[in-house]
Amino acid sequence: MSANHADKVVALIPARSGSQRVPGKNVRRLGGHPLLAYTIAAARQSEVFDAVIVSTDSADYARLAEYYGAEVPFIRPAELAGATSPDIDWVRHALQSLTEKGRHFDCFSILRPTSPFRTAATIQRAWRMLAADPAADSLRAVEKCAQHPGKMWIARGGRLLPLLPYATTRQPWHSMPYQALPEIYVQNASLEIARRRVVQGNSIAGEVVMPFFTQGVEGLDINAPEDWWYAEHLLANGQAELPLVAQAPYENLMHAAVFAGTE
Repeated sequence: MSANHADKVVALIPARSGSQRVPGKNVRRLGGHPLLAYTIAAARQSEVFDAVIVSTDSADYARLAEYYGAEVPFIRPAELAGATSPDIDWVRHALQSLTEKGRHFDCFSILRPTSPFRTAATIQRAWRMLAADPAADSLRAVEKCAQHPGKMWIARGGRLLPLLPYATTRQPWHSMPYQALPEIYVQNASLEIARRRVVQGNSIAGEVVMPFFTQGVEGLDINAPEDWWYAEHLLANGQAELPLVAQAPYENLMHAAVFAGTE
């Protein structure tokens, strides 16, 4: 696969095996294929990347990823695959491992399997934005927040304190209607693209971050059982489409329970 630009760009797809809220979510079946398959397909179809790499701590997940067309040139160490492991650790490990193999990339993108409705067109749109602004360190997917932080509180000593103690000339934010509050955006997990230089500063984002406003369901993140139900509901009602996967559904009877999401 060859990207059509001067920079060499790698897609990094994290797929650790220890999910707690939705066991086995990265390889649980949605619409016929394991969740991981759709992110691999979208990354490959975008033609943005010079390589599509899956970072996983599981040999089973690695075989599945390779079946769907990704590379797994290393297994992520267990100490970098915990529930609280920061992204910078596994990203640095991935880039260093690739460098040691003689493969250098100018930019990297984090594409999480939990956003299955992110398409090749989504990735292309994001890359065009970052490529057009060399001063930006990175680009991050965001969406308008549904729960405004201006209406959030901290409970302390039997009292409530506003999280954001701002006010207009008439009313504090917590007493204003949502429509009157300033627009605030929350990051979603669908997409990040950054220049390699940010890793030297112990960051996956750097200081100059561009907003990438996701549209519709392309920013949907599956992280809880109700999210999974909602994704299935969208598919069943024709309100969302998954990236086209060229391969036949992955079948491995020895590990069928894992890939069905029952373990």
